[in-house]
Amino acid sequence: MAKVAGILGKKVGMTQLFDDKGDVRPATVLQAGPCVVTQHKTATKDGYISAQIGLVEFVKESRVTKPMRGHFGKHNLPPMKFLREVPVEVEEKAETDGALKVGERVLVDIFEGEPFVDIVGISKGRGFTGVVKRHHFGGGPKSHGSMFQIPGSIGSSAFPSRVFKGMRMSGHMGNARVTVRNSRVLGVDKEENLLVVEGSVPGPNGGYLIISKAKKPPRERRGFAGIGTVDPLKAAKRAAKKG
Repeated sequence: MAKVAGILGKKVGMTQLFDDKGDVRPATVLQAGPCVVTQHKTATKDGYISAQIGLVEFVKESRVTKPMRGHFGKHNLPPMKFLREVPVEVEEKAETDGALKVGERVLVDIFEGEPFVDIVGISKGRGFTGVVKRHHFGGGPKSHGSMFQIPGSIGSSAFPSRVFKGMRMSGHMGNARVTVRNSRVLGVDKEENLLVVEGSVPGPNGGYLIISKAKKPPRERRGFAGIGTVDPLKAAKRAAKKG
C-alpha cells in the first residue's frame, strides 16, 4: 500500500503559544491542503515512485495553460495553480501500481502523530543589497571623508587578474528556495486543514509551501528534542542525601 508523505499549503502567519510550563513559543500557522492527486509516478513506467498533487483553490480556467487544461480534463479535475511532486511511502513487498488513484484527496491528517516536518518555501525577496546587509560585513570607518558600506578591495591585481568565482559581493538577495528541516509540530486542526509548527517558515504570508514528513528526524536524547537535561550539582546533592 502506498501513502502520500507530503502536502501543499500556504503560510497564514505567525503567532505565539504557551506550553505546559508557561514558556512562550513562536509558532507559524499553515494552511495545509486540501490537495488532490493529479498523477502517480510508478517505478515500472517512470523509473521512480512519487505522487504529483495540486492545491485545491479557486483558479480561473483562463489562468491555466492549454496543456495543463488537458492534464486536468483527462481525469475531470478542477484547474489548479500550484502543483508539485511529493514522496510516497511504500510498504515492503507491496504492489505500488494502482495503489494511488488520481483524484484521491490528501488532507492534513497525514501529519497526525508526526513530531517533525520538513518545509520548503521561497524566501522573501530583498532586491539588490550591499555586502553589509547581504553578507554581514563590518564596513569601513564611519568618520568624515570615508565610505562606510563598501566591500573594499577584492584582491585582483596583476595576479590573478580576475575575480574568483563565489566572491562575496553585493547583488540579489532572497527570492530563493529554502528548506527548513525538522520543524516541530505543535498542533493539527483537521476541520480547518491547519497545521501549527514551531518557529518561522520561509516566505511571506500567503506564500506557497511544500510540507512533508521529516526525512531525518532528530533522536530523542537527553537535553534535546524536548527532554530536559539533568543538573549534575542537584543530582550529586540528591545522591549524597540518599547515601
